[in-house]
Amino acid sequence: MAKPYHVSMAQHHAIQFVEQRMSALSNWCSQIFDFGETAWREYQSCEWYVDRLRQEGFSVEEGSGGMPTAFCADWSNGSGPTLGLYAEYDGIPGNCQAADTRKKPRDGLDFPAGGHTDPHSGLGISNLGALLAIKSAMEQFGIKGRLRFTGEPAEKVRGSKPIHAAKGYYDGLAAILSFHPFYMLPMCNTVRWNTHCGAAYSMIYRFVCDAPERWGHTDGAPIPQAHSAARAPGANDALMMMYQSSKALRDAMLPHQGGWSISEAILTAGQATADNLPAELAEIQYMIRVPSLDMAEQVTRILDQNAQAAAQVTGCRSERHWVSKSRPGLPNHAIASLVWQALEYIGPPHWDEAAKAIARDIQRNLGVTPLEDPFIEELSTLIHPQDAEAALRQDLPPSQLNSTSDDYTEMCWHAPTSRLYIARPALKASGTTAHPSWVMNAMGGIPALIEPMIITAAKTQALAALRLLEDEKSRRLAYEEFERRKDEAGAIPPLCDYDPPINFRWPEYVETRRGRDWSIPARQ
Repeated sequence: MAKPYHVSMAQHHAIQFVEQRMSALSNWCSQIFDFGETAWREYQSCEWYVDRLRQEGFSVEEGSGGMPTAFCADWSNGSGPTLGLYAEYDGIPGNCQAADTRKKPRDGLDFPAGGHTDPHSGLGISNLGALLAIKSAMEQFGIKGRLRFTGEPAEKVRGSKPIHAAKGYYDGLAAILSFHPFYMLPMCNTVRWNTHCGAAYSMIYRFVCDAPERWGHTDGAPIPQAHSAARAPGANDALMMMYQSSKALRDAMLPHQGGWSISEAILTAGQATADNLPAELAEIQYMIRVPSLDMAEQVTRILDQNAQAAAQVTGCRSERHWVSKSRPGLPNHAIASLVWQALEYIGPPHWDEAAKAIARDIQRNLGVTPLEDPFIEELSTLIHPQDAEAALRQDLPPSQLNSTSDDYTEMCWHAPTSRLYIARPALKASGTTAHPSWVMNAMGGIPALIEPMIITAAKTQALAALRLLEDEKSRRLAYEEFERRKDEAGAIPPLCDYDPPINFRWPEYVETRRGRDWSIPARQ
């Protein structure tokens, strides 16, 4: 493949740096994968990044934006442009899969515990590898400028980026380089072009039955104590009614295509014995992924009505607490083209025979015939951003500007932002049966399978960053387009008008006499 542009000595240095540090990057990825921590409770993962970055010469603010598991790391090589990259490191409850070719939880845990699905373990370490390569090249070749690396917890609930954005952590950056492991075709080994991710709202509805004696009684009499007496339905019933009525909302309001969704997670329920007592507290979280803010507001209004109705019927009061309000993304062809050129030069990831043998072992354990080439073809090919855009648009109406959801979009309103996708391992389909989710989760933690993604993403991000630092014209073109796109879209300010939602009963790991265990805490 012909080189799309001249690669400087500094960029060559960065490529070699990633190759030389690959063993360490792989080990680090395995460590974050094994932590398997979830939203707002990524204590070990955050501590690991903070320690690592300080060892590498960065100054680090812990707890940035008022979030205990967030951080902001800075390094300077003199006056010059500041580039931003970031790590994500949260997993998802109920996905405690070991880095193994069979379905099994990580040692000492069971499947309900947290685990990495995307995997954010590889996302963060890929960007860290790029960051350290950029820093080394800047030092070696006297390139002036600054680097900012933010730790972004709770991405799965779109948690930290709206808060960091509102508190100014992305202001003044010349560019931000976003990366995500490929998660849907055609977004595999490419860069987003026009159709960036959409808006996302997330909130918790809390039902509290703190005065059950008032339900069904008009004379002020105390609630009857007999087990056979009528009682307030309580918080569990409120949550159940909210859950069911909002299921109907989805059927009535959202089409079954276009990347729109409403999903829910029950954080707490019960809080009572099986005696004739009403449950005092129940909480349900909603995630709304829609193309526009107007749609997010519309869905929120209906959810609010459902919550109020459920509370009135069950003798409860309802509260709404924000988890996230994130804006839809903005395209930037100038920076997307620059990152694409870097990816063309680096080329797609490839999996060697040792990796294929591991994949075949997974296939055998699934009870299917192992394939000579077990991975889907798209993993080792590039797709031009405009071709990926055309494929993505086939199922979208012309009026829909954004699709699917990820909160990197918050960064798009503060600096020119690219969105890179590099292939993670994915197996070919076995007949008409989809692979169980543990397969993708496991492959994200097996070093031989995830390393090709890490090295490709780290090199591409480093190459693009150094091009921006060395080429003032590239920075200027990206920033001019950023200002134009923002003005055309109406310059939406940060939406975060809430405190970090860190004090809810998010599941977490605890240390007991039984060892490390998974728990939903009782403390508010």
